[in-house]
Amino acid sequence: MRLIKFPVFALILSMLAVSLSFAQVVPPSSVEQIENSVQQRAELRANSIFNDYPMRSVGPVVMSGRVTDIAVHPENSRVFYIGFGSGGVFKTTNSGNTFTPIFDHQDGALGVGDMDISSANPDILWIGTGENNSSRSTYAGTGIYKSSDGGETWEFSGLRGSQHIGKIISHPTDENTVWVASMGALYSSNPDRGVFKSTDGGETWNRTLFINDSTGVIDLIIHPTNPDILWATSWERDRKAWNFKEGGIASGLYKSTDGGESWNQITEGLPAGEHVGRMGIDISQSNPDILYAFLDNQFETKTERDASQGLNQTDFLDMSKRNFLRLDDKDLNQYLRSNRFPSEYTAASVKADIEMDKYQPRALADYLGDANAALFNTSIKGLEIYRSEDGGNSWELANSYPLNGVVFTYGYYFGEVRVDPNDPETIYTFGVPFLKSTDGGKTWEQKARNQSVHVDHHALWINPDDSEHILLGNDGGLYESHDGGENFIHHNTIAVGQFYTVNVDMEEPYNIYGGLQDNGTFKGPSTSTGNRARPWTRIGGGDGMHVAPNPENPDIVYVGFQYGNYTRRDLENNENMRITPIHKLGEPRYRYNWNTPVNMSWHNPDIIYFGSQRLNRSFNEGKDWQTISPDLTHDLPNGNVPYSTLTTIAESPLSFDVIWAGSDDGMIHVTTDGGASWNRVSDDLPQRRWISEVHASGYDEATAYVSLNGYRWDEFDTYLYKTTDYGQSWTSVKGNLPNEVANVIIQDPVNPSILYAGLDFGSYVSFDDGKEWHYLTNMPNVASYDMIVHPRDLELVVATHGRSIWVMDVKPLHVVAERLDESITAIKPESIRQSRFWGMQTAQWRERSMPNVELIYFLGNKRSDQDVSIVVRDENGDEVSSIETSGNYGFNTYNWNLVKAETEDGFTFLEKGKYTLEFKTGRNTHEVPFEIR
Repeated sequence: MRLIKFPVFALILSMLAVSLSFAQVVPPSSVEQIENSVQQRAELRANSIFNDYPMRSVGPVVMSGRVTDIAVHPENSRVFYIGFGSGGVFKTTNSGNTFTPIFDHQDGALGVGDMDISSANPDILWIGTGENNSSRSTYAGTGIYKSSDGGETWEFSGLRGSQHIGKIISHPTDENTVWVASMGALYSSNPDRGVFKSTDGGETWNRTLFINDSTGVIDLIIHPTNPDILWATSWERDRKAWNFKEGGIASGLYKSTDGGESWNQITEGLPAGEHVGRMGIDISQSNPDILYAFLDNQFETKTERDASQGLNQTDFLDMSKRNFLRLDDKDLNQYLRSNRFPSEYTAASVKADIEMDKYQPRALADYLGDANAALFNTSIKGLEIYRSEDGGNSWELANSYPLNGVVFTYGYYFGEVRVDPNDPETIYTFGVPFLKSTDGGKTWEQKARNQSVHVDHHALWINPDDSEHILLGNDGGLYESHDGGENFIHHNTIAVGQFYTVNVDMEEPYNIYGGLQDNGTFKGPSTSTGNRARPWTRIGGGDGMHVAPNPENPDIVYVGFQYGNYTRRDLENNENMRITPIHKLGEPRYRYNWNTPVNMSWHNPDIIYFGSQRLNRSFNEGKDWQTISPDLTHDLPNGNVPYSTLTTIAESPLSFDVIWAGSDDGMIHVTTDGGASWNRVSDDLPQRRWISEVHASGYDEATAYVSLNGYRWDEFDTYLYKTTDYGQSWTSVKGNLPNEVANVIIQDPVNPSILYAGLDFGSYVSFDDGKEWHYLTNMPNVASYDMIVHPRDLELVVATHGRSIWVMDVKPLHVVAERLDESITAIKPESIRQSRFWGMQTAQWRERSMPNVELIYFLGNKRSDQDVSIVVRDENGDEVSSIETSGNYGFNTYNWNLVKAETEDGFTFLEKGKYTLEFKTGRNTHEVPFEIR
């Protein structure tokens, strides 16, 4: 443990140690480690005590989630598959009226890079795992998977280390030949990149194109009539937590004329150099000599400055004091107001400060270091469309004017161009908007502009039999048009929301709140069902982040979007107040994480905590702020991504004086005096890992749990720790967990030994404070980002990044936790109200109305298929009914219809009254009461 206030010599030594530490690199996980994790996770799933434990999806579906690919059956367009960035694969056989998940629990990888249906045998579906968009939540995959029965069953087909698949192309007439474009790891270099070819149906693979260990292949197309001719686009990119270099000299275009056995680079007419970014490619099916390429051109563009527009941010970078004081007050005031400087700053006040050397003119430029604005304020060329008319041997720029406002600074997130299969002059491309050209890319028109079609587009299918019929996938899900993109319908029936956070209120029933990737912030009742859109309402925009409802007044909610942009919302009166803390002119600007932590005090809902690199606190709902800490990060140099920022804040529920804070560069601090002094307590933990969660115990103010995250190093180890002495020492609570990135850990509010953990491939429960963990198998194996247990209803609410919100009743866990060594433990079922409609069939075409009582029991013997009897006794102790069933080690569920006996004309049900249910296995019994009201 180390105090923040160092003597000077100690401070120098500390800074030197930090510098040396950060010169080291966290090694990425190896293919062998990934394989071991896959096997261990499969064992935990097979042996989980929760295999028959009920969980429910509560949606929402109104916004859907990020689509990465669409694969349509070549002979039946009513059958198609949708791949999601982190939500798996769904299949429809009725043109999108209903969808079924078909890829859950396949080695733990639900992120989809690409899919392909074999034209030679449409029952064969290939899936490449690991999203290819290189975004902040682009999850690594576990290789290639193959189904030979339309997605009913799956087999692993290799390339475990590929991590992110750009494209899969299967041979049009040979079902055993397939090519794969692999991007490789996102945050590190690795050799599993390039183009791979299999000629034995995925049994073995041969790498036929390799550029280097930091350059992958992002796109791949095949000639429509000559399968020996293929084109591939390479992409060199270097992503780190603090910087993203989106292009490189190794990015380019390659062509093969021998079935992908060898490749030649094509350069004529295409940009070259260190700023060539992501490139996508497509070929005309009706005229294969014509090809188009999407190119993210990161080279700087020179634009003439219009002096009549007034002062610009860059004007102040090198401005002298003398020239600043000569500025016209009107021009300076216009600059201050148009850039939303606080009202305290006027031309007169700022000039007075400059005159007194309180700060330099450059401070007026540095003040505007808004990371969110930087995403859109661009001086690069951005999207360019190139065209070839000679089979891809030479290229020319197609667009006759700059395509500004399409991909901005983040072309890495898009990269697609599509040619109408029946018209080589009609093409589509997309970024934030969806664009169409009918003159070969010279001019463009935005489609779906005045409709409720989401932005940020990633996938497009054009019906070869009807060019007016298209399927469009974006961050808002799947859309369908039958008039060439003029009008769309939204297939929003799939709960695939990518949640970052979750919270709850104390209403009846309680509401769930959460922030989603590119879909804002939503609020909905905990009783909603996963396929119903209407109960959920949108209460915030952008990329929704932390959300905090006031427990005393749920109409007051704090919502925000990326990089610290937060608002206090009065939902009843539709009033908003921006609450983001703003630094003073001349002071170091606040650095805000993409997912800036904002917490409400346990002790007073008017008190709000807000994390930058420092901790800020407000006593009046965000109107005014106090900075109550020094910089709680390593304060490392930033690239083009904010870094050395706080990522998690935890105030002790037991003491207002105890506050924890964790940062993205691996530091944890704690104060025990309300922020007057801070102790750094992370020195003995693994260094440089993102602190994804600090959870302050509700039982002991010195106790906390933390999760550390190596995702941004491509390191997939599990880091979960506990302290009981304010961080002076730490104990691992990883237990038997497989190595996968940890996002959150929380403690149960009733039993301190019960813990819940959210990892990148699912959620886990421990009954013994982290010694042994059990996999929650009745929810998808998707990244669990955030968790909370409702303090009144005792339900675990899990925010997943890919499959929306899942809820689980944890009251049975409290019962079982006290009886883990018993052979059988029964859970008291909820009472039920008797109905005169039980057993009735109101029409011949309707099913009978039958009651259902969910009986949950736990078998403590580690065996499968154990005989279980359930005897129903009335208030006199007489047996009135019995059930014979069987169960396995762990939780078991039996759906009981309350039938006492069957008669010729129907059923006889149990009458109103109080009963005892006697559960028995072997010689062991456990009784619980039950009532029919």
